[in-house]
Amino acid sequence: MELIALVTLSAVLVYMWITLRVGSARSRYEVPAPATTGNEIFERTYRVQQNTVEQLLIFLPALWIFGTYLSARIGAVVGLVFVVGRIVYAIGYVSEPSKRGTGFLIGFLANVVLVLGALGAVVMKLL
Repeated sequence: MELIALVTLSAVLVYMWITLRVGSARSRYEVPAPATTGNEIFERTYRVQQNTVEQLLIFLPALWIFGTYLSARIGAVVGLVFVVGRIVYAIGYVSEPSKRGTGFLIGFLANVVLVLGALGAVVMKLL
């Protein structure tokens, strides 16, 4: 389970990096709190943070259930794919919104694998 814990911490570190980018963009583009609009680059950066929160809500329980009931090693690999996808998404979206698709798809597909694998493993355990 140490691998799953490391992947979890990697995802948290990426989220912290994204959050710091929001704070920096807020300052750089002079978007005073609590505003969430006002500069396009800030809005993209903020949107990355919000979307990442939405995806983490799926990712974290799915990763842990997958790792516990199916395979910690495979779960960790798929989890790292999700983390890389989030980085690609963040960089792509802030630079140009049309470039967010690849990163989003990588992370989303990793989540699909984790959720379906976890679900299948738990159902098989019940049978």
